[in-house]
Amino acid sequence: MDRFIVTIGREFGTGGRQIATELAKMLGVKLYDRQILDTIKERYNMTQEQIDNVKAVKPSWWYENVSAEMYKDEEFLVRSLAHKESCVLLGRTGFHIFRDDPNAFKVFLMAERTFRRDKVARRLNINEGSADALIDKVDTARENFTLTFSGKTRYDARNYDLVLNVTGLEPTEVARFIADCVERKIQHKN
Repeated sequence: MDRFIVTIGREFGTGGRQIATELAKMLGVKLYDRQILDTIKERYNMTQEQIDNVKAVKPSWWYENVSAEMYKDEEFLVRSLAHKESCVLLGRTGFHIFRDDPNAFKVFLMAERTFRRDKVARRLNINEGSADALIDKVDTARENFTLTFSGKTRYDARNYDLVLNVTGLEPTEVARFIADCVERKIQHKN
């Protein structure tokens, strides 16, 4: 079987991390997400919060330089890992990094606002208002980062092979569907 990369972008509160974890298990490959940032954190001697703040801010002259260098390092690391072995990549603008890779299967997960709000409120044990505010904050930060480094909105369905509304679906069901799609693409390619 050829090497493949599954990239998963998502709205906050869709259960993307759990879905990606299940998917990686089903496909028998590694999941790369936040651990990629550990290498970046060490290089820049920054905490996760500091990195998140740099990525979330609309670029100014200082943030633009720091963010651009961090993004280049992160992109190089992601490409290196994916070149060595098949994997699932959560976030990190994977749809853009692997836009021209014929072995990439790019997915975006979305869900109705009430589903996301309920999921976030339960998971973090916060009220609905706080969950809504957090959803807005995280989604805005992710969109700013994506627009800055890809020049594209992450909400454009043309960036992906598959866009799924996961409202009301169990993470295992979603992962199984994505795995089936990936396996069909691999079979069709061979």
